[in-house]
Amino acid sequence: MKQFPNLLKWSFIGQNGINFKLITYLFVVIAASIFSCSKNPKPFIKHIEGYWEIQEVTMADGSKKEYKFNETIDYIGIKDSLKGFRKKLKPGINDTYYTSGDAEDIQLKIEDNILYIYYTTPYTNWKETVLNANEEQLKIITEDQNIYLYKRYTPIKLNLEE
Repeated sequence: MKQFPNLLKWSFIGQNGINFKLITYLFVVIAASIFSCSKNPKPFIKHIEGYWEIQEVTMADGSKKEYKFNETIDYIGIKDSLKGFRKKLKPGINDTYYTSGDAEDIQLKIEDNILYIYYTTPYTNWKETVLNANEEQLKIITEDQNIYLYKRYTPIKLNLEE
């Protein structure tokens, strides 16, 4: 059986037996992981409001489901208090939408440098984590570890006057 070389023999060992090369390596890895995960989520807030349709869902097991057509879309409305609602809509033509009138109350909160959407209905409460939000896309992970990728909805416009 072939023996692997001792990876630590090339490093500087101090008087107390401390491996300085290993400590430096660990410090760099930990610092890089902390700084790469600390993206400020506050700019996401301004992009969340609007009409969204699901583009794809990545399930917790890694499988993906793509959506080429959506019968319903989500409208998210946010007030200055970071409270608002989400409601399902059926889009029509020329900026018309149909809804049942039901809505989920939501509240946006930044906790530990992560943006959460807290949902409240008469029946249950839950939260989702915003991974990214910009003009074109919204990416959210649920408590079940399913990742939803939304794209900004473009309304159907028809020129009916011709």
